[in-house]
Parts: sequence; structure tokens; C-alpha cells
Amino acid sequence: MTEQPGAGLPGPWTAILDEARRYPSPHNSQPITVRVHDDRRAEFFYDLDRGLPAENFGIPFAHVCAGVFLESLATVAAAHGWAVRETLRLAGMDFSSPQRQHLLGGLELTPAPVTDAAREQMAAFRRRRTSRRPYDRRLVDRAVLEEVPALAGGMGQRFGCTDEQVLVDDLIRINQETLFDDLRDDAVHEEILTWIRTSKRQAAATRDGLSAETMLIPGPLLRIAMRHRWLWDLPLVGGLFRRVYLATMRGVRELGWLTGPFETPADHVEAGRCFLRLWLAFTRHGVDLHPFGTVITNPRSHAAFVERTGIDESGGRMAWMLFRYGTGKPPPRARRRTLDAMLLDRETTAVAS
Repeated sequence: MTEQPGAGLPGPWTAILDEARRYPSPHNSQPITVRVHDDRRAEFFYDLDRGLPAENFGIPFAHVCAGVFLESLATVAAAHGWAVRETLRLAGMDFSSPQRQHLLGGLELTPAPVTDAAREQMAAFRRRRTSRRPYDRRLVDRAVLEEVPALAGGMGQRFGCTDEQVLVDDLIRINQETLFDDLRDDAVHEEILTWIRTSKRQAAATRDGLSAETMLIPGPLLRIAMRHRWLWDLPLVGGLFRRVYLATMRGVRELGWLTGPFETPADHVEAGRCFLRLWLAFTRHGVDLHPFGTVITNPRSHAAFVERTGIDESGGRMAWMLFRYGTGKPPPRARRRTLDAMLLDRETTAVAS
């Protein structure tokens, strides 16, 4: 009989972590690792080899990813009858450190009753996925757009949105141009290349990264476009790349964004928790979502986004997330690494914090 991944873990950790590992992460890099100590206690880490330090705000978004994971873990644990108590250690990350596992903190499980709300949230977590498919041009039910701002406000964030088609189209254009702009940065280009999966075989082998299948771009075209970036500047070839990319954006009627505190690692973690909670709210209502991360991390695009929307970033607040949302055909599911790949043994050395 084949041994199940994580089968040797004590207590409920196998069941909880095997579902929590499906948390969303930038470039589907899946950087969170866990060391389980006993049936109630564990530590979690950020694998620096799976980070995105070349991008502007790449390091802050490492802590955003940690927040997304913590909200995912809490969601799964609640449906299994557990609450998660955290002891966070939010030191700055040094991506040049020889010790590649950066300690983020301790985790402890405590028994908790399973509520109907916890079951509903878990169902949404299981259904959640990034949809890069064209949308069907239907506006989202206004009741959803009443629930989401309240959730964001309760976590110190402000949810903004627009269904003004001219503005939506402008921001989509900014997002598309950002990709071309990022490819001109040698460090960012090299980083992106490490996460591109141009065939189903490659995606199945690594079980991570941005696959051609989920990006809805033919694998050979994606391979050429990413490895020969000078082609983007040729009128005919560059125009083809742009048309293929923009074809996935058909039918987008609405965009949303989040603005809130974004100065410290603690801010970044709370931002990540908020984003996952909002994503699950959209999912509960049958609404798809696709983050436009590069608009935030690219300085020129960020400035254009903020100027075009009139967002106020004073007082330590930042527009740190932009995304499209809507309805359409179910997207392909991105692959995830196995539970065993997420687990650390007790001898693994971590960065002190």
C-alpha cells in the first residue's frame, strides 16, 4: 500500500495541512513550509528560494503571502474543529542569507466547535481558484459589493471598485503594458522565467509556477514570448502577443482594489488575511477573481493606477491590491506541490528572528 503524504504527522495536522497547502501565492510559488512538533504545535517558515525579491515590493508581498496562508490555515482548521493560535516573529527577510528557511512564527491548535459558517467558508476555500478566463460581461450582484466593503473595513482596509468601462479598459491596458515593462528589467525577467511552465508535462513535474494552461496562452507562444523578449518590440510579433494576452481579458466589466496600512511586516500579514477573506466572499457568491499583482509592484504602473483612480495613499496607506472580478466558465486548476514538499524535518536550520 502506498503511504499517504504526511501520514506520519501527529494529531490533525495531516488533514489540515493537506488542504491548507492550496493557498494562493504569487506566481504560484508556494513558499510556505511547516515543521510539526507534536499533535498541537508547529512552526511555519518562508522558503527564501521561492520568493520574488527582484520585484519592487517583492519582499513585503512575502509577508502578504504569509497572511494569506494563515487565513487559509485558520479556514481549514475551523472546518476540522480547531482554532489556530499564532505567535508571529516578523523580522525582515534577508534573501541573501545562507539559511534559506525564514522563521515566521509558531502555531498551536486548540479545539473549537465546527459552525455552519466554518463549513461554508471551507466549501468556498475548496472551490476558490484564480480565473484568467474571459468573463461574461455580467455585472456582479450589488449585494456582493455591499458585503465585501464591510469585510474589508472590519480589517482596517478600504475596498474600492469601478464598473466604468473606460476606466476598466484603461487599467487593463496598464496591466498589459506592465508585463512588457517588467520584461525589460533583467532581474525581474530572470525571476519570471524561473516560474513559467510552458507545457503540461513541465507543470506536472514541478507542480508550481505559472502554467500555460492556467494562463490560457499556447505553450510554444509563451515559451518564445518569455525567452525572446526583444520580439515584443517588433510591430507584428509584439502585436500578436498583445492580442493573445488581451483576449483573456474579454468581458471584464469590473475591477476592485484594496487600500490600507502597508508599512510594516505586521501590516503586510494583515493585508494578506484580508485579501483571502474577501476572495472567499466573492467565491461564496459564485464570482471569479484574478489579481493584477504586477500593476502594484511596478512603480510606473502603480503611479498610473493611483493617478487614474484618484486613490489617496497618504498616512501610511497604500493601494496594494488590484484585481478583476466577474463570472465565466470554470478556469483550470493550478497544480500544487505535495504535502511532503511543504514539510520540514526537525533538523532543518532556520533564520533566527
